[in-house]
Amino acid sequence: MLSIEFEPVNLSEHCKFCGGLTTSLTRFVYNDGDAYAVYYAKFSNNHPERVVVATVSLGEWGEDSTPDQRVAFVLELRSSENEYQVGLIDAQFSPWQEAKTIGRTLNRNEALAHPLVKEAFHVTDHMVTDDEPIREYLNAQ
Repeated sequence: MLSIEFEPVNLSEHCKFCGGLTTSLTRFVYNDGDAYAVYYAKFSNNHPERVVVATVSLGEWGEDSTPDQRVAFVLELRSSENEYQVGLIDAQFSPWQEAKTIGRTLNRNEALAHPLVKEAFHVTDHMVTDDEPIREYLNAQ
């Protein structure tokens, strides 16, 4: 069973595209109490389209693990009238592509073929249901 440790919400920088206030989130994910994943998410309150850009890092997160044992998936999350939509995007669109601890950030085609891709989508299922700032942002009209 997945559970999420919620770090404080960071409201800081202004979006370089829309000038809106940007919300940044850092989350730690556990599977049955064991470190499982880390995700980062970002969105702006002034974008005409409500889109959350996220990076989900999966792999080995134990005490003696290294970034070489992890990979990162870059995703966009949106909502439509009656569902959430999640899509993989290229590494160049990740605000965290320089983060070393998350492992190598995969491009979309690599991510689609990676054996952990279903686990990345499992994490996003929890992001849209369990992470209140993301859920509220995507559901706002």
